[in-house]
Amino acid sequence: MSIIELTSETFESTVLQSDLPFLVDFWAEWCGPCKMVAPIVDEIAREQDGIMQVGKLNVDEQQEIALLYRILSIPTLMLFKSGQPVVVIPGAMPKDALMKQISPHL
Repeated sequence: MSIIELTSETFESTVLQSDLPFLVDFWAEWCGPCKMVAPIVDEIAREQDGIMQVGKLNVDEQQEIALLYRILSIPTLMLFKSGQPVVVIPGAMPKDALMKQISPHL
């Protein structure tokens, strides 16, 4: 599954109304740690295809969503389930550590 580029226009219909858990990667182009975690997020998206959806939201371009969810540092990964955030993971970390926090909610 490919990663979905999220915007303020698509966030509600894509993330909040998703039937599957939805992992959102809050990032920015200038963010070094965001670039480090991107391949991990890509790998998770491929491996969890059909189990959860994955999207990216550029905080510079979609500031209103970042403010709404109080994203204070990036990268921040947030797992939504039934329209609600259930896991918030600030900062870059290895795939195993990410999945340890996400897996109980899948």
